[in-house]
Amino acid sequence: MRYDQLLVRYGELTLKSGNRNTFINQLKGNVKHALIPLTGYEVHANRDRMYIHLDEQIDVEEVIRRVSKVFGVHSVSPVMRVDKELETVKEAAIKVAADIDEEGKTFKIDVKRSDKSYPMETFELQQVLGGAVLSQAEHLTVNVKQPDYKLQVEIRRDAAYLYSRVIKGAGGLPVGTGGKTLLMLSGGIDSPVAGIEVMRRGVTIEAIHFHSPPFTSDEAKQKVIDLTHIMAETAGEIKLHLVPFTEIQKTIHKVVPENMTMTSTRRLMLRIAEQLAERIGAQAIVNGENLGQVASQTLGSMHAINAVTSMPILRPLLTLDKDDIILKAKEIGTFETSIKPFEDCCTIFTPKNPKTNPKLEKVEKFESKFNFDALIEEVIEHTEVMTISKVRETADFSDLL
Repeated sequence: MRYDQLLVRYGELTLKSGNRNTFINQLKGNVKHALIPLTGYEVHANRDRMYIHLDEQIDVEEVIRRVSKVFGVHSVSPVMRVDKELETVKEAAIKVAADIDEEGKTFKIDVKRSDKSYPMETFELQQVLGGAVLSQAEHLTVNVKQPDYKLQVEIRRDAAYLYSRVIKGAGGLPVGTGGKTLLMLSGGIDSPVAGIEVMRRGVTIEAIHFHSPPFTSDEAKQKVIDLTHIMAETAGEIKLHLVPFTEIQKTIHKVVPENMTMTSTRRLMLRIAEQLAERIGAQAIVNGENLGQVASQTLGSMHAINAVTSMPILRPLLTLDKDDIILKAKEIGTFETSIKPFEDCCTIFTPKNPKTNPKLEKVEKFESKFNFDALIEEVIEHTEVMTISKVRETADFSDLL
């Protein structure tokens, strides 16, 4: 059956009061961006919900797929909008029920009558509509306590709305309502999940990736670009900063003992990330660190590494089990790309016996043998910037030409 619009429910942002319109307007813009380059729709948002009016030629299921990925959307339903005249509502209920094409399923009619001037009471309308459906849908039976399907009927002032499907949305808050962060994107499993988790809270991200050619390959860099494309499915557009890290990494291995090189590597990355974050107006740095997962993610290592910055570091995966992170990566579609066997610069240069509890004063002593400031400034100036969209053909590669 052809549905002529989608009902989009807001979820968590309905808790907002004074600035609710700001959140709704941002969500409306994000939904429109998610539907590019589709045509044949109009988006209308009010205080309580959003409606997407659909032309006959548009692929309804594709619109549902795209909209349900937008953060701030609680759920989506394909809806029939009809005149409130009783016979018209009965005909619509029969059509919606006909979409349930499984034998032996149960249903109930659930009526919400926000238009209190409607001539029939809620219970009476449920009985009339239920009888109409049963007379035409022989494959269905009624179960008012635990039905397989609820046929929802909303009698509003402007029209009657009917639907039976409720598709779960991404939840959270609209991206663009929670400030900006810089995501340290390694190419592994964890960091893309961390990026998605902060976007779920309404935060805009830009991403920074460190690569060390010729020690790291073009395939490793492309993997990070591909991951950013996937994350952009929910954000619309993400800027990716590709930092040439070879000279700094080689210098670290000259002046710092091998068992502390990982600590110094992370410290130099964080110093660069902080400077870039300040340039782009980011208010925090995000990474995929997970407490105790590797040597650089013990409390001792985090203390020594964090000492180089006063900027907040967000770690949304800090206490999750690895299995939970993998499950999230599979859900958002980054897992298969993350496990491609192209290693990043941290993996390539991993020492055999890294310090798990490095002493800050010792790390600072070894790093003081070389003035890294000039190198940091140089790599920042030579950083490549790509604007990555969910539609690959619209990605901006101009900075690489």
